[in-house]
Parts: sequence; structure tokens; C-alpha cells
Amino acid sequence: MKALASCRTAALGGHLDECEGCGYGRPSYNSCRNRHCPKCHAAARARWLEARRAELLPVPYFHVVFTLPAAIADIALQNKAALYDMLFHTSAETMQEIAADPKHLGAEIGFLTVLHTWGQNLMHHPHVHCVVPGGGLAPDGKGWVASRENFFLPVRVLSRVFRGKFLERLRKAYDRGELAFHGSLAKYRKSAAFRRLLDEAYRQEWVVYAKAPFGGPEQVLKYLARYTHRVAISNQRLRSMDGDRVSFEWKDYARGHVRRTMTLTAMEFIRRFLLHVLPTGFVQIRQYGFLANCHRQTKLEVCRRLLNVAPVPEPEPGAEADVTSDPPADEVEEVAHRCPNCGVGHMRKVKTMARPTTQQVFESWPFDSS
Repeated sequence: MKALASCRTAALGGHLDECEGCGYGRPSYNSCRNRHCPKCHAAARARWLEARRAELLPVPYFHVVFTLPAAIADIALQNKAALYDMLFHTSAETMQEIAADPKHLGAEIGFLTVLHTWGQNLMHHPHVHCVVPGGGLAPDGKGWVASRENFFLPVRVLSRVFRGKFLERLRKAYDRGELAFHGSLAKYRKSAAFRRLLDEAYRQEWVVYAKAPFGGPEQVLKYLARYTHRVAISNQRLRSMDGDRVSFEWKDYARGHVRRTMTLTAMEFIRRFLLHVLPTGFVQIRQYGFLANCHRQTKLEVCRRLLNVAPVPEPEPGAEADVTSDPPADEVEEVAHRCPNCGVGHMRKVKTMARPTTQQVFESWPFDSS
């Protein structure tokens, strides 16, 4: 919250821009570069997408979503690192296992998975988006097995295998004492109550769905640009703040994707936003199968050869860096841009403004320091 509140303000320092022509000057303050900040993702997303461009194959791409049911999502909110990691691993294992089965695809697939923890109304709704090429490598590695044109894998089978794998991992984590239960979930500290929860979850149908395939690699990039490096709400969805009430736009999927406006108290709005802060160091975007980091380049070369695709030049050094964490806030690029005053000259950096010290911040507070 400190990072977001101080983003692009004097609290983080910055520099003074001055027009080469008319001499007009204005401050440009540093960004916080926090991965939860709605304003600080454009550069990281652009670098990440450029690295992914070289990995796309000339085949249809499918979008598969795995969602946790509400009762399990409540446990995930109090055990984020453990259950979000479990969500990644079990959804990936499910996709790979079903795809490798000769009754379905019979191939080794590769895919990218992105974690989202929110719904349009900012409530806790953990789910992962998987973007997967429509096909994979044959078991002997000597052929490409294409999926059907408009069908990838059966969602009912995916749902039930995913449910079984996830609940089995959850049970083992509970038996090892790795889960915490607080507040209304304290009842699950008793094993009998937790077993009843698992039994009820086994009887539910878990939501897994697959969307229609994309048109091709460029459409995949546009899609990824919307889904990666996102936070719970963007600035564009904010409509107004009136006193202590915040209004924002949301899509009501239950009523045909109708756009509506929701108004919350400022405290409730902040509470909902903070539900989606990830544990420190948690990786939100992961790759599996033939796109896994350990052998991605080698297996992609095999895929391209089998699909008769020309080799792609290697990305620039650093392009494969993990961009889930952004550069330090002090790193401000000097960008030449047109003067807003005269419209002719260009703004140039002429002076660096250091961050204020703690004492300077303290002295600037608008109340008696005593």
C-alpha cells in the first residue's frame, strides 16, 4: 500500500524536465515498480511479450481455465502460497496427463499458465488461465500430433481429474500440518470437520472450461497482453470517488456480460483490492511441458522442424528474465517528448530529485509533530 500510495509522487524522488525551446519545466516522479500497481506494468509486459513472440507456433491455440470452488477458495485466502502453488501444479499435471493419454491426444503438450485471484467485483476468485497450442510432440519425439480443429481436451474429464488431484494434495498438506485456519475457518482444525469439507468438495462438479481456439500467433499475443501482468483492477475501470465512496465498472457475467457500476465504501474497496496481493516472491506466470524453462529452446526447435517453420532468432540478452518483479524505483529513463506548453520543443531531463529523507517527510506532515 505504501508503494501504490507513493507511486509517481515526490515521495519516490524523480527528475525535473525542461523544454529545450520555451524553458517550461515540470517534475516527473519515479514509479513504484510494484507488481501490484495498476500504473507500473506496461514496460514489463512489453518485454515479456517480446520474449514470448519467438515461442509461438503456427497452430491454433486454446484457452483452458481451472477454477477453485468457493469453500476451497476460502482456505486458499488464508494459505495463499501453498494453495496457489497447488492450483498451478494440479492443473498442469491434469492437462499433461489427459493430453498424453492415447484416447485423447496422445502427445506431450506445452503451455503457459497465469494465476488470477479476482472476479470483476474484486471478490476472491482464484483461477488459472492456460494458453496451449492445439497439438504436441508424439511420444517418440518424431512427429507433431495435431488436435481437432475446434476441440482440445474433454472438459468433464479435465474437471474430475483436477478435482481428485487437488483434493488429494490438500489432504496431504493438512495431514502434514501445513495449513492454517483462522476466524470462521477455525472449525477445520478438527480433522472430522475437514474430512467433511473434502467429502462435500468431492461431490461437487469443479468448473473447468475451454474457450474457442484463437486465430493464430498474433491473436495469441494480443490475448496474452490482456491477461498477463495484470492486477485486480485497472485505472480505466475507476469511475469516481465521492467522499468515502468509490465507484468502478464491472462486467456482470451472470447476466450476459452486462457492464454495471458498483459503489463501495473506500475501506471496502481497499479491503477487496488487498485480497489479491500475492506472497512475496510468488511466481504468477509459469510454463509447462515442452515450454518448461529446462528444455524450452531444445523442444521448440523440434516442434518448428516438424511443423516446417523457419528458425526464430534468439531473443536479446535479458529478454527471458523474470519480469514478475520490476526494476528498482530509482531507475528512471530519460525520455524525450514534446513540450505541453509550446508544443514545439522537446522536454529533457535537467535535474535529478532525490527521495526525501524520513526527517523531511516527518517535517512536511500537516499536523503538530508533538
